[in-house]
This record gives sequence, structure tokens and C-alpha cells, in this order.
Amino acid sequence: MQEQDLRQLIEEVREGKLPRRSFIQQMAGLGLSAPMASMMLMHAGVAQAQTAMPYKPTKRGGGGALKLIYWQAAVHMNPHYAGGTKDQDASRVFYEPLASWDTEGNLMPVLAAEIPTRANGGLSADGKSVTWKLKKGVTWHDGKPFSADDVVFTAAYAGDPAAAMTTVNIYRDLKVVKVDSHTVRLEFSKPTPFWAEPLVGSVGMILPKHVFEAFMGAKSRDNPANLRAVGTGPYKVVDFKPGDMLRAEANTSYHVANQPFFDSLEIKGGGDATSAARAVLQTAEYDVGWNLAVEDVILKQLEGAGKGKMAFHVGSDVEFVILNPTDPWNEVDGERASVKSKHPAFSDKAVRDAMSLLIDRKGIAEVIYGRGAVATANFLNNPPRFRSSAMKFEFNPEKANQVLEAAGWKKGADGIRAKGGVKLKFVYQTSVSGPRQKCQAIIKDACTKAGIDLELKSIVASVFFGSDFANPDTYQKFWSDMEMYTTTMTAPDPQTFMEQFTTWELSQKANKWASRNLSRWTHPEYDAAHKAAQSELDPVKRAALFIKMNDLLVGGGHIVPLFARPRPVGTVNKLAAPISAWDNLTAFMNSWYRES
Repeated sequence: MQEQDLRQLIEEVREGKLPRRSFIQQMAGLGLSAPMASMMLMHAGVAQAQTAMPYKPTKRGGGGALKLIYWQAAVHMNPHYAGGTKDQDASRVFYEPLASWDTEGNLMPVLAAEIPTRANGGLSADGKSVTWKLKKGVTWHDGKPFSADDVVFTAAYAGDPAAAMTTVNIYRDLKVVKVDSHTVRLEFSKPTPFWAEPLVGSVGMILPKHVFEAFMGAKSRDNPANLRAVGTGPYKVVDFKPGDMLRAEANTSYHVANQPFFDSLEIKGGGDATSAARAVLQTAEYDVGWNLAVEDVILKQLEGAGKGKMAFHVGSDVEFVILNPTDPWNEVDGERASVKSKHPAFSDKAVRDAMSLLIDRKGIAEVIYGRGAVATANFLNNPPRFRSSAMKFEFNPEKANQVLEAAGWKKGADGIRAKGGVKLKFVYQTSVSGPRQKCQAIIKDACTKAGIDLELKSIVASVFFGSDFANPDTYQKFWSDMEMYTTTMTAPDPQTFMEQFTTWELSQKANKWASRNLSRWTHPEYDAAHKAAQSELDPVKRAALFIKMNDLLVGGGHIVPLFARPRPVGTVNKLAAPISAWDNLTAFMNSWYRES
């Protein structure tokens, strides 16, 4: 479809001449997903249907206990310095954003009264401001009223560099103005197509000013509320043991009628994915199992008990390996893996190319993960409009040997290749997980045949994905040669997702390793493309910028995508639990219920 034809269709939807659903169907015929079509309309300021999640109960409560099992346990409840999904999800039980992303990638109002559009005056024509009208009658768990003051405060709190929040770059340069008690205006310094990033979804949870105001900046981590949330959500904290158990009770003053259905909530953390899968699918001890990254053959066996089922929610999460561009073993200015250093072996593109050729993505995906993986050469895989067709992957150990030999890496008496006194001996780390350890073993075997020696390191998930700044084994520090994990995309727009490889997001000692560029890979063209995408209002040109970023990232070889990962969630039979792959698992927990 020509660019002018696409713009004409969007204009017809805006004018009401073409139904929104018809536009989405036409885009589907061109290979574009519903979330991508919805995002195109959103960027153009076109109103969307604001339908609620399906919900049958006619009264609040009466549903008994809802039990979730997370094999990575939450350690705090502050969403703005959540270093991993487990802490975001725990925070989202209690705190809410202005809007959430539904299963189709549409925005649904939560603490907002409506979604801003051109038609209702919420979006400016120049793309430089958005006005949010807030829902009235909402109270915090301590009974205090929710208002515009809380929204203005949250942006200032998260944007304070001294607090070293993981969301700081979203809010640092944002101006949020209080229009009246229940209206705020976000003012951007430039046209902003992804205006629904701040205050929305997993990065947009609103905090109570009266609870957090005394703990601004460097004092933010001392706030007792980090361990005992005071939110507006459907459940209120009863007890929280970091790294173990979270218990909550229904918020009887919740601002949505007849919700929540369940009287109490329990989230058990720790253990391993296989045990969690068994506790849901085989014994039904728990209602929901998070991120059941288990070999598919085992999941199918457990489903055979007839008590629960798996669902694989397609978004843009991706499992990948990082080949460290910095030196993790020697200090520069008192810092390991300093951005001022270079890795002694991975600085050579030939070594990076060989490593890519030694990873059997397709075999790993099919044999180990089955329904839970799709082999890919791209870091950015969805929505389809942003997917590159230029990147390819190949498993070819013979070619890897040839590449290394030609680059001067010769095998020694021990069978390990070396050049200039540098041996191809690497520490390869990831979290403790059955499938991940099998993946490591497969890669190690191929590397051995090419003269590369891998030392496999498996770190307990609570440590690897933890936020203990004193621990050397966190994935944020990345003090190894290689590491592997999954990163999640929590919105159907890739701006935040792709920001994790920008120079301004480098994770380092100066920011307590709290920023999101854990790989420490940077490229000036990538930075420039990301900055351009932040203000490019043309959806076609903007998509091209993200594809360029993906190609620079993958083409450079420090990032090796393995497979796209639909989110594997297990639920017991009769539990109605809408889950969006574009948001947190707990985002729509208020509308979960048990069918009779």
C-alpha cells in the first residue's frame, strides 16, 4: 500500500467514514497485527473503542482466595526502580497507571477518565502536548483522595536523577502541569508520537504524593512504602516478605464497581519454573503460574492431568545472548566492565560472527521450548511492521572454524584458539533454569568443536535478577564475558524497548547499575535513529528508524537474538484471567474471576 493511501484510510477513520474495525481488518490483510494498526491510529490521534475487559460477576468479593506462583520472588514494591518483571508485577497489584495496554494493543483508561484523542481535545495537533482527564472518586488505600497532585508528583519523583530510578529517562525532561484538581497536561519539548509512554502501563504507575514526598531523590530507597504499598489498586497489602511471600486483601473501596471478585490474594515466590508449572497444571495448588519457561514436552505432560492449561501470549519478548563489549575482568578507574574498556576477544568482529554461527537457534527453540519459542535473527520482532527482513541466522560450526582461522585465531595444544596472548575462554552466565542450562550446554558443545572454551555459570534467579548493588552476580553488573536472559516489551510501541541500547541508558557504577543498557553496547547511528524516532510523526518513516536500530544492533554482533518468546502462563481450569503480552501479567487482575 502506498503511503498516501494509508494516510487517506487513517483520515477516513478519523472522520467516521471507515469503521475502526474495518481499518484493522484491512491492515491484517497486509500482514500488520491488530496492535500495530491500533498504534498507527493512536499516533494519528484517532479515537479508539474503550471497551472493558470481559467480566461476569455482579458483586464485589465472594470469590475466595486467588493464588499465584512466581519462581522469581519480588523483593520490593516500588515500580519506578523495579529491576525486573517480578517487581513490576508485584507493584502493579497495588499501583495503577493512567491507562493500560489491552490484549490487542489498545489503550484502556484506568486512573484516567478517558483516553486522549484529537476529537476530545486531549492531543495537540503539533504532537507537543497531551491532556489527561483523571477519574474522580478514586481513593488511595489509606483513604486519602487521588488527584492531579499525585500525577504531577510521580513524574517529578521518577525523573529526579538523584533517585536513580529505572524510569528516570522517561520523566527527567518531561513537564507535567496541573490544569485543575483532576486534569493534567504533559508538555514535550518536541513532537512526540509515543505520547502514551509516560504515566502509562508498566512504567507509568502513579504514586501517592503524601506517602512518597518525604523520600525524594537520594532518600527514595529508604521509604517504608517500598515494602508496603499504598496504592489505588484492587488489592491492599496484608503482609510482604521480600524474596518469599506477598499477601493481600480485596480493596473494598476500589473505584471499579463489583471488582475485585476475589477476597484475598497470595503470590508465592521462589523455587523453580518446573515446580511452579506442576503446582498449577498438575495439582492445582495455585491458580496462575508466571513465566513457565519449562521444556514444552514437560508442560504437555503436566497438562495431561486435566487441571490446568498453558497459554502463550504473543508480544515482542526475546531471549538473547550478550557478548560483552567491555572488559569484565579488569578495572578501569575502579570499575569492572567499564565503558572505557574493550573486551580482549569480542572486540574482534570475527569472534562475534563465529559465536553467532555456533548457536543452533532453531534446534534449541524446537527441541527445548516448543510452543514457547520462535527462532529469530531479530531483536525487535513485533509488531510485524517493525520487523526487519534483512537479518538472517545460520548454524554452521564448520564456517565458524573457517572465520576464526582466517582471522588468525589458532588452536593451541589444549585445543583452545588464541591470538596475541588472548585465549577464547569465556564465562557464560544466566539464571538457574532447566531450559537455560540445556541451552548453555548445547552452545558449549558447539563452541568446543570450534576451539572456544565456555565456563557455564548458573545464578539463582533471585540474585541474577535482583537489585542488590553489593552482589557481583546481578545481570545489571554483567561481570562476565557472556550472559543470556529474556527482555520484555511492555507496550506495542518499541520506543522504550529499544531505548535499552542507547548511550544515555548505560548501566554503570555512576548510576548504581540502575539504567537499562546492561549490554553497554552503543553506536552513534543507533542513538541518532532513536532520537529521530522520538519525534517522527510519520508512522512509515518511524518504523524504518526502528528497523535501522535493530539492524545496527544485530549486525554489530554483540547482541545475538535466540528466539522470540510468547509469554508462557499456566492457569487452572475455570479461571477467567485476561492477560496482555503488551503489559504486566497483573495489569488486569481487577477483572479476573472464577467461572462457576
